[in-house]
Amino acid sequence: MANSVVDILSQPQSIAIVLLSVALLGFIHKRLTRLNNLPLPPGPPAESWILGNTIPKVYSYRKFEEWTKEYGPVFKLRQGFNTIFVVGRIEAAVDIMEKEGAITIDRPRSIAVGETLSGGMRLLLTPAGERFKKMRRALHAHLQPKTILAYTPTLMKAARQHIMDILDDPSRHQDHAKRYAAAVVMTLAYGKYPKSYYDPIVLAVNRCLTRLGNNMRIAYWKVDTWPFLRYVPGYLKELQDGHKEELDLFKGQLIEVREKLNSGEEVPQSFGKYLIERQNELELSDGEAAYLAGSLFGAGSDTTASVISVAVMASACYPEAAEKVKEELDAVIGKERPPAASDQESLPQTMAFVTEVLRWRPVTAGGFPHKSTKDIIWRGYFIPAGSTVVGNVWAVNRDPQYFPEPESFNPQRWLTSEGKLRDDIKAYPFGFGRRICPGQHIAVASIFLNTALIQWAFNVRADPDHPIDTLAFTESANAHPQPFNVIFEPRAAKNFEGIRELMEDYGA
Repeated sequence: MANSVVDILSQPQSIAIVLLSVALLGFIHKRLTRLNNLPLPPGPPAESWILGNTIPKVYSYRKFEEWTKEYGPVFKLRQGFNTIFVVGRIEAAVDIMEKEGAITIDRPRSIAVGETLSGGMRLLLTPAGERFKKMRRALHAHLQPKTILAYTPTLMKAARQHIMDILDDPSRHQDHAKRYAAAVVMTLAYGKYPKSYYDPIVLAVNRCLTRLGNNMRIAYWKVDTWPFLRYVPGYLKELQDGHKEELDLFKGQLIEVREKLNSGEEVPQSFGKYLIERQNELELSDGEAAYLAGSLFGAGSDTTASVISVAVMASACYPEAAEKVKEELDAVIGKERPPAASDQESLPQTMAFVTEVLRWRPVTAGGFPHKSTKDIIWRGYFIPAGSTVVGNVWAVNRDPQYFPEPESFNPQRWLTSEGKLRDDIKAYPFGFGRRICPGQHIAVASIFLNTALIQWAFNVRADPDHPIDTLAFTESANAHPQPFNVIFEPRAAKNFEGIRELMEDYGA
């Protein structure tokens, strides 16, 4: 009899039933023991008592904004037995994601992208703990604003080439933005300056980035809701193969830097060099060091290129806003010399334009999921410890209480009546709390410099034969504008050759 019971319980379907029953009992227990009987935030009704809510696989952040309008600043969704709380307004984001940053610093378990694709070593998805602390510490030490000043010549060299590329072939302006970003961040990561967007290493990294962005969409992989799926033969093979490609690529780049150092070659300063020289002190494994440098290149180039293209889109679609930037550039800089990175403090109108670009079409529009490590009570609602909390950047940045007419592109909302940048409101394009993007300073410097140069050099016009759809973006977690046409007219000089001459010695 005992053996027959064991045989029954050892059957796969029996194991599944037991696991499902235990999970269901845990779910019921959690609901029955809710702190002080406080309610959970409201949310759309689940379509299935087992599967929970259906979340769109594409542009879910836009649907979340609709639900924010319907259910309030914080609403709940259910995926299987996991509850997701979506934050969609500024005051809620400040209270839950910022003030409770120590509680929401963790990440929910990500079997698909975090563990399988990234081997648990991608800082973006690494859960809170010792590995996260040491990797974050290493990255922060190298990306402080003072450290970034040393890379200003790199930014200006790449920005000069960006303008030259536009002069050579204006129709490929989005590719040129990608080349700029790749050149800057590869120099920061490995001390290598790619001459072309089609550099094999750049293409390989961007291939990895496309894979990452597509697979990071919320609820895209069901294994994160139903962990037993990881044992289905072949189910995760695509991600396993992707991890091998990523790890080999990232390790290969660091090995090159290490070999040059060992041979006594002159090696430019870079994050990779910094990691190799301090690897023991930072207590990083070879894989962790490789992923840190690789992730810096990947995340930095992908997002920066996208925002530069959004700024071009906004210039064409909102010429009145662009004109105010040009007026400021003429008054402060003039047309005799191009604006430089050091001009940022004296160009508030230009910075307001950049800030509005980041608010209007945030690249990481859906945000990345956090995990609460303790119970949170917010305005009479209960968010249990262990819950997934998502700051929906798209909806937060469109909070009508702080950003009237949020769909309108209006840089003036960021300026005081005296023309200075406001410090009493904030958008959240780089995330929330203690998970804010550590590369935000270099990204903003890059976006400012390229936006200022483009506005100084050109009048960017909409192409009447090819209207721009300002909502046409890729479906990935880090979204890029779909290809769009604009017309670049010479502004700083009478023709393109005159602009080329003005840029000839730029950054030298």
